[in-house]
Amino acid sequence: MPTVTTGRVLCVDDNRDAASSLAFLLSVVGYDTRACFDGPSALAEAAAFRPEVCLLDISMPGMDGYELAHRLRALLGRPRLVAVTAVTGAEFERRAAEAGFDRWFTKPADPRELIAALAPSDDPAAD
Repeated sequence: MPTVTTGRVLCVDDNRDAASSLAFLLSVVGYDTRACFDGPSALAEAAAFRPEVCLLDISMPGMDGYELAHRLRALLGRPRLVAVTAVTGAEFERRAAEAGFDRWFTKPADPRELIAALAPSDDPAAD
């Protein structure tokens, strides 16, 4: 796997193994990562950690990924939001776009594709 530039990434999934594994994978290629397992803890962590990228599951109890995305945008401004979820279909894509997700991957996400998607863009118009 390629080494990437460093950055802060918050991984949020109610499946602890999924969130922790994703955070570990990204730390191996150079990212500073944190894993959270629900929306409220993700918001608290985001306030202190100030991630540039947030990887969010959609189907979480209590606060789903759509609501969390809205709250993270309000808290952080414009972090890159990426859904990593088992949810698919046109309704998901519509709601994800409305919530401000920049990208989405269906679980299990290909690690190389995910890492490539997180790499900073060389295109200033993309930011």
